Amino acid sequence: MATILVVDDSASLRQVVAISLKGKGYDVIQAGHGKEALAKCDGTKINLVVSDVNMPVMDGLTFVTEMKKLPRYRFTPVIMLTTEAGSDMKDKGRAAGVKAWVVKPFKPEQMLTAVAKLILP
Repeated sequence: MATILVVDDSASLRQVVAISLKGKGYDVIQAGHGKEALAKCDGTKINLVVSDVNMPVMDGLTFVTEMKKLPRYRFTPVIMLTTEAGSDMKDKGRAAGVKAWVVKPFKPEQMLTAVAKLILP
């Protein structure tokens, strides 16, 4: 089964996302900010990342940029789950390698649809 890394500084939001994903049979790893998430990119197989943009310590776009420098995670798809809806921020996300953008508040089905499209069998 696919493993998904969920990165958000809100523990309650991570919990909601994790419950939704586990309900579909995915394994979930959680991190509270980008630096913690980067530490979890230690060779562990990660099929997909769901990350917030605005977080303390290391923001989501910096995390994605740093993760994509690691050969094993260069092609790992990323979904940004964020309150940021501006086209400028989305452009920065695309430049960093983000594949999908889901704006909070979100419906779990919305996120699960994006996850299903990006996780290859």
